Amino acid sequence: QVQLVESGGGLVQAEGSLTLSCVVSGRTFSDYNMGWFRQAPGKEREFVAAINRNGDFTRYADSVKGRFTVSRDNTKNTLFLQMNSVKPEDTAAYVCATSSVASGIVSAYAAAYNYWGQGAQVTVSS
Repeated sequence: QVQLVESGGGLVQAEGSLTLSCVVSGRTFSDYNMGWFRQAPGKEREFVAAINRNGDFTRYADSVKGRFTVSRDNTKNTLFLQMNSVKPEDTAAYVCATSSVASGIVSAYAAAYNYWGQGAQVTVSS
């Protein structure tokens, strides 16, 4: 059974920093691309960042480029999202996901991911 568990969410002031973690079990973590998505109340889920299985290729939504950094530690089956210079509009539930195939492009589309975590709430105060 594949499980993804996020941690590290919380309340942070605007311009502050926060790091999210996502631990994956039940599959060979290093075989799969990983992604972060977020969903704010009343809004659709949106892509945030993704990383390939080796950790040497990343892609970001324009809204977070230059402020967020996605990384992974394959020895610990863990995905990270370092969030810097956060803004109130970054407030959302952040969810990690693992890709459905053990290869392929690093996708920004939710349909490319088939296992999802429960989410970690991030609230940015102004």
